[in-house]
Amino acid sequence: MDSYRGKTAIITGGASGIGRAIAEQVAMRGGTVILADLNADLAEETAAAIRAGGGDARAARLDVRDLEAVSRLVRDTAEERGRLDFVFNNAGVAIGSEAHEHTPDAWHKVIDTNLYGVINGVAAAYPLMVEQGFGHIVNTASTAGLIPVPGEISYVTSKHGVVGLSLALRMEGALHGVKVSVVCPGFIRTPIYDNAELIKLDREVLLSMLPKGTSPQKAAQVILEDVERNRAVIIPPRPARVLWWLNRLFPWLTFWIFKGFARSALRKARTVH
Repeated sequence: MDSYRGKTAIITGGASGIGRAIAEQVAMRGGTVILADLNADLAEETAAAIRAGGGDARAARLDVRDLEAVSRLVRDTAEERGRLDFVFNNAGVAIGSEAHEHTPDAWHKVIDTNLYGVINGVAAAYPLMVEQGFGHIVNTASTAGLIPVPGEISYVTSKHGVVGLSLALRMEGALHGVKVSVVCPGFIRTPIYDNAELIKLDREVLLSMLPKGTSPQKAAQVILEDVERNRAVIIPPRPARVLWWLNRLFPWLTFWIFKGFARSALRKARTVH
């Protein structure tokens, strides 16, 4: 994929999971990657591993909720490299609970990171890309941004917002030479499963009932191939695409499936605090 050779990419949430896998593969294909993550130590560890493998990578501590910090990273990167080719707005968090027990703090934490984190990335990078006349913004949503699922109400809300933002921006971006894609992964084996906060739900019980999913490396390969093709909506792995089409054709069926999941999984995983 020569589309990445000599190009510069900022990847938020780049220290682990899908973000790390994307960074590794962009660097392997000759690109320069900036791993922006709240966990500065892990970001530097990942960047060092990429450099040890012959890639061009550096780490930057970044809280995507801070527009000023995001703007500064975008501006400094563009000035240093003379261009900015890709921004992968990938950072995200999840908090699981039944909706009636979801706290205001949980809502704010998820929306501020997952939705406003993407908004901040777009606000910082899109005007610059319009000015230079090229660039590709890749926003990470989720299949939960295409299909409503129970047990993660704020996550679903944030990811639906990311999908809508991305598709609308794609139309405008086409007028200025700027490409926009949205990634809607299904079950990918990333640290989000272990790091997600849970309210009155047992992690081990929930994990035992979820699909094992595919690896971040396989997901990243699909993502980068589809970014190169400038696809609007990118959905790895294949079973997630099938579920998406199923929901589009038979929404009553997916409602029945996930209602059954809510009845079974959420009740079995319920804990008493």
